[in-house]
Amino acid sequence: MPSEDAAAALALDRGNALLLVIDVQERLATAMPPAPLARLKKNAEVLIRAARRLAMPVVATEQYPKGLGPTVSSLRELLPADPMTKMEFSCGASRPIAREILGTGRRQAIVVGMEAHVCVFQTVRDLLRGGFSVFVAQDAVISRSDENRAVGLALCEKAGATLTSTEAVLFDLLGVAGTPEFKELTALIK
Repeated sequence: MPSEDAAAALALDRGNALLLVIDVQERLATAMPPAPLARLKKNAEVLIRAARRLAMPVVATEQYPKGLGPTVSSLRELLPADPMTKMEFSCGASRPIAREILGTGRRQAIVVGMEAHVCVFQTVRDLLRGGFSVFVAQDAVISRSDENRAVGLALCEKAGATLTSTEAVLFDLLGVAGTPEFKELTALIK
């Protein structure tokens, strides 16, 4: 039987959570399977809108934008700040990005992006090493192949991340129905 502490570790707290959008970039996107890419974009948009509405920090990154292009326009226009660039695969290995994440004062990270087996996994591993609770929205994480996506998600879970979904994250952050936030944000998933 799971302990009370284990159950508490699964609870998202909007006052302690941030959203990390990893490398959802134009040229990288062209290498992704179309249906999973469309799902990632839709779900990342929902989570960015939710984070902004709930006053949660959003940190977005771009891996080598000269080669992989900018963040896809549909998401870029929703971001509260310009994406931070990196050459490192892990956001945690990039000092400016790590400082930005730590500077939020939040200890829970909701992660979306690409690719699951490279930048997402390595970032998740570093966040966990740094004492963060990490929630990977698996319906907003992709790789070029299903196999690499599955490997990436398995590695994230084995490292200690919680695998979740966009809707599970959204409803956990909301906590209660009937509020203006609830009505506004649940309209995004209908």
